[in-house]
Amino acid sequence: MEKLIQDFLDERVASGAEVGVQVAVYRDGAQIVDAVAGDAGVGRPVAADTLFYGVSLGKALTSTIAVILLDRGVFGYDTRVADIWPEYAAHGKGATTIRHVLTQTAGVPGMPADTTPEALTDWDRMVSALADAEPWWEPGTRSGYHALSYGYLVGEIARRATGESLGSLLRSLVSGPLGVADELFFGVPAAALDRVARLVPGPVLEGWELPDDHPIFRMAPPVVQPSAELYNRDDILAADIPAGGTMTARATARLFAALIGEVDGVRLISEERLRDVSTVAVAQDDAIFGVPMHWTVGFGPGRPMRSEQDPPRVFGWSGMFGTHGEADPDSGLSFALLKNRFTDGDFSTVTQLAEIIDRAG
Repeated sequence: MEKLIQDFLDERVASGAEVGVQVAVYRDGAQIVDAVAGDAGVGRPVAADTLFYGVSLGKALTSTIAVILLDRGVFGYDTRVADIWPEYAAHGKGATTIRHVLTQTAGVPGMPADTTPEALTDWDRMVSALADAEPWWEPGTRSGYHALSYGYLVGEIARRATGESLGSLLRSLVSGPLGVADELFFGVPAAALDRVARLVPGPVLEGWELPDDHPIFRMAPPVVQPSAELYNRDDILAADIPAGGTMTARATARLFAALIGEVDGVRLISEERLRDVSTVAVAQDDAIFGVPMHWTVGFGPGRPMRSEQDPPRVFGWSGMFGTHGEADPDSGLSFALLKNRFTDGDFSTVTQLAEIIDRAG
């Protein structure tokens, strides 16, 4: 499998489809592929320890912390957010539960219209704005992607429930036990910023141009919409903005492997919780994008461009320009793809990679 994947990555870079890319694969708790190709965007080749900003793939880290805390009884699915975070009850949000937040049905997908990149780095400002936000719908009645708000919501719930920041919880619950504390981050430490690959803008794919009145711009103003420019900023990379994250492919694949089984003696969640994260909990037309979306508790079932050919219990997270991580409890396989060519909606590399992995098994 490793040679097949390495040849594939080399071809993608040579063709210009990618600039720099990492792929790691685990089977039954053991790493079987660690492949890299191309340029990190800073004048040096991609290495196995090169860090990549994964945009929404970082929600895999956020959700993992949440399901670990659920597993440990820190809170339950039906715990009201306001019981942990009293200010959140404002404007009729008092009935919102942890389940609503983790299944994208909380009804607070939007960030304030005056949100700037600098504001995103101000944790207290962002969570105060969400606590004071008016819901777009009654919690639990609709599903809509909480692209930026998700990380702050889960992060503040976790912080209030444990007394620790989400970054601290990532180290104590996930990256530390897995031995990858220098490869999984929300806010990247200053000493590691020079290891971060820089994103390279690509063309906008046909069909991904959005009109000025699209609901996505109500969800987040244009200045903080995902872009290579935004995510190359050191202040954004250094801040805890847990709707995204910075990581390596091998650490991300290791996290997913530890969600479905044991990795060097570490298992992150129980079989009961695994059933929840690998089973569809919500299937509705998305209130933001108007297309069918499916969610488990904390993750997306299936792969980008979800199809009936996907393994039935595969779950994971994707970033909008083609980063991806997933795990399949039935095959014991997990993998992650990280890359730095920023082209909205371009999942061609991960789609072809998944086919290679499925065939090679």
